[in-house]
Amino acid sequence: MSGIRKLSGCVFYLEIFEFEGKLSDIFYYSYSILASGLSSVVIPGFWLYTRLTGQHRKNFRERLGFVPEIPIYGLSGSPRIWVHAASLGEVRVAGSIVKSLMKNRPDCHVTVSTMTEHGRDLAIRKFGKNVSVILAPFDSPATVNGALSRVRPHVLVFLETELWPSWLFEAKRKGVRICLLNGRISERSIKGYLKVRPFFKEVLNCFDLFSMISEKDAQRMIQMGARPERITVNGNAKYDTLVADVNVTAKQEMQGLLNISESNMVFVAGSTRTGEEEKILSAYKRVLKDFPDTILIIAPRHIVRAPSIGAMIEKSGLRYQLRTAIGEGKGGRTEKIVIMDTFGELFKVYSAGTAVFCGASLVPLGGQNPMEPAAWGKVVLYGPHMGDFLDAKRLLEAADASVPVVNGEDLGEKVAWLFADRKALDQYGDRARRVVLSNCHTAERHAGVIERLLEET
Repeated sequence: MSGIRKLSGCVFYLEIFEFEGKLSDIFYYSYSILASGLSSVVIPGFWLYTRLTGQHRKNFRERLGFVPEIPIYGLSGSPRIWVHAASLGEVRVAGSIVKSLMKNRPDCHVTVSTMTEHGRDLAIRKFGKNVSVILAPFDSPATVNGALSRVRPHVLVFLETELWPSWLFEAKRKGVRICLLNGRISERSIKGYLKVRPFFKEVLNCFDLFSMISEKDAQRMIQMGARPERITVNGNAKYDTLVADVNVTAKQEMQGLLNISESNMVFVAGSTRTGEEEKILSAYKRVLKDFPDTILIIAPRHIVRAPSIGAMIEKSGLRYQLRTAIGEGKGGRTEKIVIMDTFGELFKVYSAGTAVFCGASLVPLGGQNPMEPAAWGKVVLYGPHMGDFLDAKRLLEAADASVPVVNGEDLGEKVAWLFADRKALDQYGDRARRVVLSNCHTAERHAGVIERLLEET
């Protein structure tokens, strides 16, 4: 009887396994059909857009999966690691993780993919000839398979919240080991994921390992359907990158470019979003009452908004300059307000600030990374909506190293107070810098996850 019971148990588990396998196939084929159908419409439309506007035209074939031979010249080496770093920030994170990986595994060949030309250019500058850099393929079975067949990775690495179903499904079917590093799931995004949890449970099942930033990120990943035994918590690798990028030369260059001296009071508002600039201008006018020579630098999250922000400033009775109108051969800064309408300079701009406000936090859009200005030893202010950076917010507030504000009026009052109390200003900045320094060396732990997969491969 016991033998029969054991046998029936085995049959039961086998049936569950077969059912889950069939369910996975259903999701795979359904999404593949949907993605293929959408790509047959979207890709030709995008191609036409590149021809008409000239934007994104360069290296378009790479987006279709035709990875050229030159960027992958060393792919005969082994093992091969493909790291996908979608944004400029993720390229920097990839830099610290890859650097840590190469210390222990110098035999690896690494390919880094990005979503944009700006990201691609930054990756080329950052990695030089040690790493192959390509544009990521569109997320459809045909384009992804083409790229995978050319790069032939042993391990595929995604960073932060990159979940591309076709890419994941196709890589898994080819036997590629997959991990998510520096993973985070925000308070805002988890609600959307949970609405389609059965689908994302299958997507997450493609991952062999997850290396998350915080315990809360790990719990949210489990809520979405990830298996707990595949998850570890290793901190935020962005902190390693920030410390490495802080240098006196970059600060001096930015101060020289914007004609800013150490004695100037500079109010920087970084990654601002629609609905915030009005509040920032109101706060700035409050600061001007006590400190009439204060310089304001506004860096909108989306630089296409620069003209509308400029019109808003002029309507308020103030004057401004665009960053693109300042520089070699163009003259220096002549106005007290500057709008940054360039890519990739925000981190350096923070170095020139006296007080820094992190945007997307006076409106419910999740905030901006407060550790970037903190790395420069700047006093950091932010609004009540910091859901995307709760781990950084907790670390700073636990050390009394940041200044939360409730609205635009409060922002103006607190900036004016900080400017009036230089001792408090410096103390907040020093504590913020120490928070960043004390949370470094996480990139090594994330890189260790790749090494673990390589050992199992």
